[in-house]
Amino acid sequence: MADIPRDYITIEDNEGIQKRFAVEALFDMEEESYALLAADDETIVMKIEGEEGNQYLVGINNPMESQAILDAYQIAVEEAPAE
Repeated sequence: MADIPRDYITIEDNEGIQKRFAVEALFDMEEESYALLAADDETIVMKIEGEEGNQYLVGINNPMESQAILDAYQIAVEEAPAE
């Protein structure tokens, strides 16, 4: 299986540690936009804010909110018709 081309982003945490993530998906939910990011050992979701051309990612500090968004995304993917 060939590797799928991906965009990558480097995120720096509050302690200054940088980690590289692949952008797995961009999606909208309840009038908000999100990015699903994956590294070797974790998957995170971040909120996209700003206007097109001047957008930035914001962390979701509430683990329950983040998990609820990930769960809803997974359900949507599973229920989407196959192409």
